[in-house]
Amino acid sequence: MSTPIFSNHGCRLNMYETEAMKELVSQSGLANTVVINTCAVTSEAVRKTKQDIRKLRRQNPDAKLIVTGCAAQTEPKTFSEMQEVDVVIGNTEKMQPSTWAGLADGFGTEPVQVDDIMSVTETAGHLIDGFGTRSRAYVQVQNGCDHRCTFCIIPFGRGNSRSVPAGVVVNQIKRLVDKGYAEIVLTGVDMTSWGADLPATPRLGDLVLRILKLVPDLPRLRISSIDSIEVDPALMQAIATEPRLMPHLHLSLQHGDDLILKRMKRRHLRDDAIRFTEEAMSLRPEITFGADIIAGFPTETEAHFKNSLALVKDCNLTWLHVFPYSVRNGTPAARMPQVNGRDIKSRAARLRAAGETQVALHLNAQIGQSHDVLMERPTMGRTQQFAEVIFTAPQAEGKIIATDITSTSATQLHGRAA
Repeated sequence: MSTPIFSNHGCRLNMYETEAMKELVSQSGLANTVVINTCAVTSEAVRKTKQDIRKLRRQNPDAKLIVTGCAAQTEPKTFSEMQEVDVVIGNTEKMQPSTWAGLADGFGTEPVQVDDIMSVTETAGHLIDGFGTRSRAYVQVQNGCDHRCTFCIIPFGRGNSRSVPAGVVVNQIKRLVDKGYAEIVLTGVDMTSWGADLPATPRLGDLVLRILKLVPDLPRLRISSIDSIEVDPALMQAIATEPRLMPHLHLSLQHGDDLILKRMKRRHLRDDAIRFTEEAMSLRPEITFGADIIAGFPTETEAHFKNSLALVKDCNLTWLHVFPYSVRNGTPAARMPQVNGRDIKSRAARLRAAGETQVALHLNAQIGQSHDVLMERPTMGRTQQFAEVIFTAPQAEGKIIATDITSTSATQLHGRAA
C-alpha cells in the first residue's frame, strides 16, 4: 500500500475534516499510512472504532496507523496503548499542516500528539471546496460547544465554541457556487452559538441572511442540526421570507419530558420545543423537522419515555435520529441510576417505529404534489424537505428538476420530470 487510507467515524463535521486531512496528507507526501478519524459520542462508537483499528491493522500490517478525532482527543491513553496504533493525534493537531509534514519527514513520531483543546480560541484555517456530492457541498461555520449537557463528552473532544467569520464563509460559498454546486449545507457542532465569539456578536440568522443577500446565485441553502431554544429572530425571519432557505430543520431535542431535560442539563423544556415547531410551521407551512432523541436516559421511567414518544406527534417530527443511551465515562449522567438495557432497546425501537409512521404520513401526503428536486445521482434526488425521490428515467446530476410525485415505497418518493 502506498496511497493513504482514511476511515471516518461519526458526524458530518468529522467527514468534512477527513476530507481536509486527505489534502493535508497529500501535500505532506506521507504514504503507506492509515488514518482513522474517531467519534466519541457514545461508548459504542468507541468500541466500533477499536474494531476498525484492529481490522485495518490486519489488512495493512506494514502501514503507519494514526488515530485522531474526538475519541483520540478525550481518550489518548486508550488508543496509544493499543499495539496496533503507532501515533495518536488530537483534534487541533490533525488540522495543522506541520503535523503531517512532521510525520512525513520523521520528526513527528511522538506517539501521542494531543494538546489541551480548551485552550484553542480559533477555528482551524482549513476550507474544503466541494466535499459532499456533485450537487451539494458542506461548509463548516462553527466548531466546539460551550454547553455541558450531562450525557455529552463532545465539548471535551471539540473544545469551546469558535465561529468562522461571516466574510470567510461567504467567500467560500461564492467559490462553491462558481463551481456549480446548487446546494450548500452549513455545518458545525453547536450551530446556533455561531457568532457569540465574533465582534458585535452576530447570530446565526444574521449569517444566513448575509449569505442569501451576498450570494444571489446560490439556489439552495440548508442548515444542519440546531438547538431550537437558541434560534434568533433573524433566523425566524429567514424561515418566513427566504424561499432559498430549505424548509427542513434538524432539531437537537433529546427528550420530551421536563424532568429528564433538566437532568440532561438541556436549555429548553417540552413546551419550548412545541412552541418553536408551531411557530415555524405557521411561518413556513411546508417545513419538516428531524430530531435527535435519546431513549433510556438514566432515571427515565415509562411515563417519562411516553412524553418523548408523544413529542414525535406534538412537534410533527418526521426524520428521527434515535440514540439508545449508553454510559459515557467522564460524564455526570454516567453516575446517575441507569435504565435496564432491555428497556432501553425496547424504547428505542418504539421511537423508531413512531418515526417510520411519521415518514410514511409525510411521503403519502406528497403524492400528486410537485416538487423541485435536486439530483444527487442520475435516478435519485431530494426535495426541499430532504425526502428522497427515485426516477425511472435518468436526469442530469446537480440540476434542480421540477418533478411530479407519483407514488411512494418504504422511505422514498417516486417521481417523474414535469
